[in-house]
Amino acid sequence: MEDCLGNIITLEHAQSVEAVNDFVEGFIASEARAVNVLQAAGSDGSPIVQAYCAALHMFAESRDAPANARPFIERAKASPIEATPRERRFVAAVDAWIAGDMARAIALHEEQAREFPRDLASLKLGQYHLFNRGDSPGMLRLALAARDAASDVPYFHGMLAFGLEQCHLLAEAEAAARQAISMRRKEPWAHHAVAHVMLTQGRFAEGHAFMQDVSPTWTGLNSFMVTHNWWHQALFALELGHEDEALSLYDRRVWGEVKEYSQDQVNAVSLLARLELAGADVGGRWQDVGNYLAVRTRDHVLPFLDVQYLYGLARAGRAEADVLMRNIEVHAAQSDDKVWREVGLPAGRGLLAHARGDWSTAAECLAQALPRLAEIGGSHAQRDLFVRVHRDAVRRRGA
Repeated sequence: MEDCLGNIITLEHAQSVEAVNDFVEGFIASEARAVNVLQAAGSDGSPIVQAYCAALHMFAESRDAPANARPFIERAKASPIEATPRERRFVAAVDAWIAGDMARAIALHEEQAREFPRDLASLKLGQYHLFNRGDSPGMLRLALAARDAASDVPYFHGMLAFGLEQCHLLAEAEAAARQAISMRRKEPWAHHAVAHVMLTQGRFAEGHAFMQDVSPTWTGLNSFMVTHNWWHQALFALELGHEDEALSLYDRRVWGEVKEYSQDQVNAVSLLARLELAGADVGGRWQDVGNYLAVRTRDHVLPFLDVQYLYGLARAGRAEADVLMRNIEVHAAQSDDKVWREVGLPAGRGLLAHARGDWSTAAECLAQALPRLAEIGGSHAQRDLFVRVHRDAVRRRGA
């Protein structure tokens, strides 16, 4: 049997092919149907089905995610079904992810891209890990390894485009994204790459018009993709001075899809912060976001997430902000990852100080974090928030 990309798959039941394809193509197309593979988990104990289910649980980006994912990856490892080398490597990569061994997970995805370059689910997952470590060249190298074998797949060109854009190869990134869109108009990750290019180049009106034109295709997507593309549209609106439109997009498109999800939450925090920096009155919106962030005080999945949870809780006036700050300090001191201590900790302190009007501390701490901010992950556009907050703190401190 083969999946939709021509990769050999070893399944317990032939009818599981549809669920596997829903994950593979749904994942690389940013579509919600990727979760359909969970329906096959109970009846099909094949390693690849179980590994895909484990990966879905890990994408929750929560403290509980590894515990929820572990039973699936243990079933994958214990399965008597003899999987292919490609499948076994994917299982091993997800196992490493669950264990927190990101270097091993990335190395396995890099091997997969070289040996099985049409395993685009592995490529996409590898890019996700590299993105979270701020390794843009790694994202691009991973995509380039699959270019000859996967150039017939529109979603591949979207992955290539984002790797190019994060490496500041803007013309090449836009060309790759437009190649993807020419092959399949509904390619939201390619739309996202074009938005990044146009935002970086200051093509705000053009970017706004482009995203509005392709937005009718944003159907059936996972919550991150649909809310994040509308988040980009709101950034264009803000750059054009249309604060009312950006606020409306926040209410109608950005906040409200899956309020419990990490990425939807940081989209909301980031957009509300930018709206306030632009002079908009966001009313009681912080309080609603804070209600959902209150459970995040012990997550520590990624510093990029934690520090934005912290800012949102502080702006909402929640006591959990102090709890999270203390927990970040403890985690940073205990973690083997120096990024938590040397970048995440000062960034968090700076954002917390800014949220509470302590401009001097905000300016000082953020200045310490900014030179290495890429190491906490996130895109250029997302990290620009930290630059803007620092600039605001410096201005207010001077006043």
